[in-house]
Formats: sequence, structure tokens, C-alpha cells
Amino acid sequence: MAMELLRAFVVGGALCAAGQLLIDKTRLTPARILSIYVVTGVLLGALGIYQPLADWAGAGATVPLTGFGNTLADGVRRAVAEKGALGAFTGGFTAAAGGIAAAVFFAFAAALICKPKEKK
Repeated sequence: MAMELLRAFVVGGALCAAGQLLIDKTRLTPARILSIYVVTGVLLGALGIYQPLADWAGAGATVPLTGFGNTLADGVRRAVAEKGALGAFTGGFTAAAGGIAAAVFFAFAAALICKPKEKK
């Protein structure tokens, strides 16, 4: 159990540290960095590289945005195998539906609870 936690911490921490370095050392906006993380997860998932990392690191690799990209790639791969070309359009949404629904729900809840302020 302790080794699983350590692996998750190291991999998740490395992904977060890489994101922080991109914020600090480049002119990329946070939105672009998040998009890069998702696309990287899709590409590594499509190449079959990300799943072994996710199996080894657990939540350290599946919770960050790269894990979301991997989920999208895996969903598309499975749907194409089952439904053909139509699966390329539906598989990612089906695989990530739970995460997308949770994001929408919690964003809505936060909007109801929090008072927005203008950024100065």
C-alpha cells in the first residue's frame, strides 16, 4: 500500500511540477497548458504508452488531465473496435461521460455558492 501511494505521489507530482515549470518558464497560458496535457494523454494513450504508466502509478497518472486524455483515447479505440468508424466520434464521450458530468455538476454548484469578482 505504501509503495502504491509513493508511486502515485511521485508521478502525479512530476506531472504537476512539469505544468508549473511550463507556467513559470514559458509564455503559455494555463488554458493552453491544460490542453497540451489532454492532447499528450490522448497521444500517449493512442500509442499504448500511457496505460502501462497508469497501471504502475495508479491515481498519480489517472487523475491529472493526461489521464483524461488517455481515457478519451481508450474510449475511442474500444468504440471503433465495436461500432466501426462511428465509434471515433462517440467513444471518447462515452468513456469520459462520468468525469464530464461531474465537472459540469461541480462547476454549477460552485457558481451557485461562490460570488464572482472581477480580476484586477
